[in-house]
Amino acid sequence: MGIGVSLILIAVGAVLAFAVHVSTSGFNIHTVGYILLVVGIVGALISMMFWSSWGGFGGRTTAAAGPATRRRTTVEEDI
Repeated sequence: MGIGVSLILIAVGAVLAFAVHVSTSGFNIHTVGYILLVVGIVGALISMMFWSSWGGFGGRTTAAAGPATRRRTTVEEDI
């Protein structure tokens, strides 16, 4: 789940938990809102923890070797 989906879940969960004033007999809409809110927050935290490995800004770095380098392969064809 990316950061965008997490933000949407947080927003929908907050609306359901705090702004909706409806009584239902089958389930509690506020509980659903709190669950979506918690899932969105956990997803956002996990997305931020793995941001660099998923291709965030910067690039991959390792502690011992420094910044990772890319290999370039050049193919030259004789005519």
